[in-house]
Amino acid sequence: MSALSPAPSLVRLAWLAVALLWPVALLNYLDRQMLASMKFSVMADIPTIQGDAGWGFMLGQFKWVYAFLSPIGGFVADRFSRRFTICGSLFVWSAVTWATGRVTTYDELLVARALMGISEAFYMPAALALIADYHTGHTRSRAIGLHQTAIYCGVIAGGFGGYAADAPDFGWRGAFNICGICGMLYAVPLILLLRDAPRKPTAVEDAPKVSPVRAVTELLSNLSFVLLVLYFTLPALAGWVVRDWMPAILKKQFDIGQGKAGVAATLYWQSAALVGAFVGGWLADRWMRTNERGRIFVSAIGMCFIVPAMFGVGNAGTLSMAIAFLVLFGLGWGFFDCNNMPILCQIVRPELRATGYGIMNLVSISCGGLADWGFGEMRDRNVPLNIIFSVFASFAIFSIVLVLLIRPRCKSTDEV
Repeated sequence: MSALSPAPSLVRLAWLAVALLWPVALLNYLDRQMLASMKFSVMADIPTIQGDAGWGFMLGQFKWVYAFLSPIGGFVADRFSRRFTICGSLFVWSAVTWATGRVTTYDELLVARALMGISEAFYMPAALALIADYHTGHTRSRAIGLHQTAIYCGVIAGGFGGYAADAPDFGWRGAFNICGICGMLYAVPLILLLRDAPRKPTAVEDAPKVSPVRAVTELLSNLSFVLLVLYFTLPALAGWVVRDWMPAILKKQFDIGQGKAGVAATLYWQSAALVGAFVGGWLADRWMRTNERGRIFVSAIGMCFIVPAMFGVGNAGTLSMAIAFLVLFGLGWGFFDCNNMPILCQIVRPELRATGYGIMNLVSISCGGLADWGFGEMRDRNVPLNIIFSVFASFAIFSIVLVLLIRPRCKSTDEV
């Protein structure tokens, strides 16, 4: 074994961390996606929700709260412990999920979703930074990609929520109860088994402790980081609308049931995203052996899939055609999703990774919330779908230019 190769025990710990976080990432998105698939049951049970605009505002509010807290969650994970940040986040958001099954008014639902946004905001920056800390060699994109597949599986599982909501003896409240209890229970073994990645003593001593203001200033003065934030944001506008609104779009557009619409809107494109994350992660890690911009190129290829997919979804005349273009969107999304944190690792130092990803979440999800709200408003005003999705496609085209302008400082300070 070469001097640069990680010890076998550290390799096992690196993949164990991914395995332990996989169920957490699944719950993170399952708890979110269920609500989109149960829209009609929830609105029938809570009549104070006023139209698509009210529903869209509720979805958007979650994202705005989540976005605002993400940089704070990232800074806490960078400054203190990624492990405790992750475990605390899981327990609290699971308790809120359980409580969501007991709301009876629109105002209570808004409060529950706001609390969900606060608690979930601490997970993703900490989890991705922890995986990047462990995977310092040519496994980083694959490890991140494997973690992201849990998100896709969570969205797929959430897509079946419409069937659960329609079941007379179960309903949407029962689904929230079970998911909340499972998350709180899993937090116990997680805190016992998960560990922060070991740092080299010299790296710990040399890393200055920075204030939140200095951390943000250092990141925002980095042009490549600003480009990455924009690149991370523009495709996400379409991603959030596809996740949150596609069940309702397919139900109305093709006159199908709530359960079938939820599955059609999640199963196929999320399965394709799972494949895309595996293939994109492997390809990016391979390309990095010969070119430090390998991950950037793979991500740009994924965006080239998303552009025609958006045009196709907006103009699909049949359910099968819509699903086919959603599959293409999913493949591109997988290529994009598994390389964002690895690209971030090439342009910022390790001590600011979680904070940097938190800022990326802040901008991206804030804009995603506006997209959710705006989409609801436009649907109430009968704006054609093809116009809306054509705008999303144009954003994706611009994103390709942005990512190709990013200049890595190096493969990363720990990926050598």
